[in-house]
Amino acid sequence: MTRDLQVLGFGALAVDDIIYVDRPLNAGKGKVTNRTQDHGGNVATALVAVARLGGRAGFIGWLSDQPLTDVGGRELERHGVDISFAPRRADARPIRSVITVGPDGDRFIAYDDDVPHGTSDALADGILAQAQVLLIDGYATHAEMIVARARKLGLAVVADIEWTIGPATERLMDLSDHLVLPLGFAQANTGEKGAAAILRKLWSGDRSAVVLTDGNQGAYIRQKDDAVLWHLPAYKVAAVDTTGAGDCFHGAYAFALTQGKSPVACAIYATAAAAISVTGRGGRMALPDHETCLAWMAGENAPVPIPIAPLD
Repeated sequence: MTRDLQVLGFGALAVDDIIYVDRPLNAGKGKVTNRTQDHGGNVATALVAVARLGGRAGFIGWLSDQPLTDVGGRELERHGVDISFAPRRADARPIRSVITVGPDGDRFIAYDDDVPHGTSDALADGILAQAQVLLIDGYATHAEMIVARARKLGLAVVADIEWTIGPATERLMDLSDHLVLPLGFAQANTGEKGAAAILRKLWSGDRSAVVLTDGNQGAYIRQKDDAVLWHLPAYKVAAVDTTGAGDCFHGAYAFALTQGKSPVACAIYATAAAAISVTGRGGRMALPDHETCLAWMAGENAPVPIPIAPLD
């Protein structure tokens, strides 16, 4: 079947009310300097990043069957994400989030996720087989069968997981050949502190890559058929808002995979995209295009991967 889309994904949609304050988040209180509203959700924003970079992205999570209330779906479509294959149900709606952002770009997210998650188990193989990559988040435990079918169909599964609900999350991680995880979650999940130990512990024979993201400290990578583990430093930028930076990283990583790049090369591209994304407000307002990423990567101060340890 012709692969009309490159990256498919399902996960939470969100409507974010964002408040900017003049004091660090640990100060206890501060003055509001600005307010805005944006749309978010890990996979949803990652798919918007794919579309902004020039990729063909499709959302296959639950959307409302009422066009007038389908706010999240319309917003995805406005950004160039295909929603024509998304299943519909009457009670589908976005998560509502309130995000507080400090002057250093750090943020705290408060959210209510009592909404339908996952996707329909009746989703046809023909829809999945269009794509090369499936993007999922931790809510994909509600549609484990779809993830397993995607792997059998030959899709790379890129997982963005930030919390665990126990065995269901472990099964989801086992199904994912590209684990792209926040370092903090990976530390809690494995009981290890050092990046090298975590990369080793999360590895299995079915993995293509494990990537640990650590904000302004960069990323740590293990890739298949490589003799060393890697550290990729972050760009030095003045962050305005870090909301959505991880989502941008996942979307850019997935798009680079569709271009035949190695996981380390995907992480290099994603690191540039994420760095650009934090220079503006909101989770989607500063998502970069492909040419801007290439320009940053060609800069003389662009970070390069550093080998940190051999596999053994």
